[in-house]
Amino acid sequence: MDKMPIIYVVSDSVGETAELVTKAAVSQFNNTDMTIKRFPFVEDLSNVDEVVSLAKQDGGMIAYTLVKPEISDYMKQVALREGIIVSDILGPLMSQIQEQCGETPLYEPGLVHKLDEDYFKKIEAIEFAVKYDDGRDPRGILKADVVLIGVSRTSKTPLSQFLAHKRFKVANVPIVPEIDPPEELLLVPKEKCFGLRISSEKLNQIRQERLISLGLNEKAIYANINRIEEEIAYFDSVVEKIGCPIIDVTNKAVEESANVIMNIMLKKSNSPSKF
Repeated sequence: MDKMPIIYVVSDSVGETAELVTKAAVSQFNNTDMTIKRFPFVEDLSNVDEVVSLAKQDGGMIAYTLVKPEISDYMKQVALREGIIVSDILGPLMSQIQEQCGETPLYEPGLVHKLDEDYFKKIEAIEFAVKYDDGRDPRGILKADVVLIGVSRTSKTPLSQFLAHKRFKVANVPIVPEIDPPEELLLVPKEKCFGLRISSEKLNQIRQERLISLGLNEKAIYANINRIEEEIAYFDSVVEKIGCPIIDVTNKAVEESANVIMNIMLKKSNSPSKF
């Protein structure tokens, strides 16, 4: 194979998509002696003329993602007129999708990066939930969008992860009679804090099953009904002190509890007194 030509990657956004596709194509060839030059934010015809001139001067080729039809068509016409090999990465697929679904494209540059931002917000929220799970770092309480409190086995962790996938940063804190709650719980706006309450009978059943699954004695203090009632009474006193909403999770799936929280948060965010 001859020396790989310079490939000009042209985009009306940052050009990452075009560059990744180009690199994927080039990786299928043994010759790795190539240069990719990225030209982002090509938004008018003069930009097209510039990159075509450079490609002709270097004997290169052009791969582009230009969503606006007038810019894309101009790129193709000028490049072909100058004898430059040109590849429209998005156009043919967009045309086929349009034909299939009968919907006109938005022709708006950079939409994929809006999706990326949404994805990274989700990842950030998931990492936050892991970092501030089970009260391991009380500093997360003041940084969180949502703070969950409850005794052991009230689904604090799975609920935190579910909400994180909805892009909420969640910290959760276990409530144990022998341990004072972190001071941060009294500093966080009470509207962001949610107490997860469960009936003593249901919690007794859950804890017994948990002990059995771990190969432990189901009669252990962890599943003792008197101990459970003590924990719940202490939880009630903490929640009353904070003044936060309480969600009864006794017979709720995680999704149901999450929907209750998200609806409350949505109403608050649309309120004039947004916290």
